[in-house]
Amino acid sequence: MPVIEHLTERSPRLSVDELLGGFYPSPRFGEVSFDTYRPDPQQPSQSAAVSKLRDFAASVDEPKPSGLRKFFGGARKPETRAGIYLDGGFGVGKTHLLASLWHASTGPKAFGTFVEYTNLVGALSFRKTVDALSGYSLVCIDEFELDDPGDTVLMSRLMRELADAGVKLAATSNTLPGSLGDGRFAAQDFQREIQVLADQFEVARIDGEDFRHRGLPQAPDAMDDAGLRERVASYAGGVLAEDEFGDLLRHLSDVHPSRYRQMLDGIDAVAWHNVATITEQAVALRFVVLADRLYDRDVPIMASGTTFDHLFTEEMMHGGYMKKYYRAVSRLTALARQGSDVAS
Repeated sequence: MPVIEHLTERSPRLSVDELLGGFYPSPRFGEVSFDTYRPDPQQPSQSAAVSKLRDFAASVDEPKPSGLRKFFGGARKPETRAGIYLDGGFGVGKTHLLASLWHASTGPKAFGTFVEYTNLVGALSFRKTVDALSGYSLVCIDEFELDDPGDTVLMSRLMRELADAGVKLAATSNTLPGSLGDGRFAAQDFQREIQVLADQFEVARIDGEDFRHRGLPQAPDAMDDAGLRERVASYAGGVLAEDEFGDLLRHLSDVHPSRYRQMLDGIDAVAWHNVATITEQAVALRFVVLADRLYDRDVPIMASGTTFDHLFTEEMMHGGYMKKYYRAVSRLTALARQGSDVAS
């Protein structure tokens, strides 16, 4: 018999230290290094980015200026900016390199997605987040993107205060820092905050084709609920979290997104009954966070109802958050393909 649990019965309560303890690369990037990155010989910017990151890694563990040295050295312009920003398209290895930088640093450090940091601020407060991260030598921000004016102001302040505290910053995105927010809101009204962000980083451009583009198979066909129950009954792969999809969506509103990672602790696969198109933006954005955490942990998904290519409305898929939704659909579909094979 399978070991069945329910995500709807999990509501993790975490201390500040426990929350920060979750800021590390996902198992997909748990053992990567600069040496395991394979630059494309046809794309010299990839080798150049590795060299820049190696040099940056050497600066991360240098002692922070303090006391009189900080006072008298404050007027001098630093030789390098506080951060490095990896700009490039999907699938060129940016997260691999960012995680390699994290692994190469020996001091206290944090690695998380942009959304995880904004969620951390929501869970702790801005000042407590600054206080907690100011003691780090390195803060890595994957998938950097600004979706609304509030995030623009928030991350501008956070990056500025961390840089002032001597924290090294590293980020990945497929949008240049000066162009963050374009197409999502009136970015011209927030140019000051956007420029503050851009001024923190040296940009390392990474060109290349998406190595993940291999003509992946179509999403699994829709499954009826009787078929899903047969798969659940035959599952023998460890702990399975089985939930009604509607109940799960409602439960996510009661668990802060900063705790979704811990909500999945010990879960080997999930089964969702009666998946349906999500029509509310707030619900959809919460679910995107869960999708990212499931993908981080490589958790197979079995589901009945609507296929994941119809999970979000057409309006959402063409709106200001379209990048988030397309990423979620791609990741959920990949996990659903894995879920097709987990039941024997």
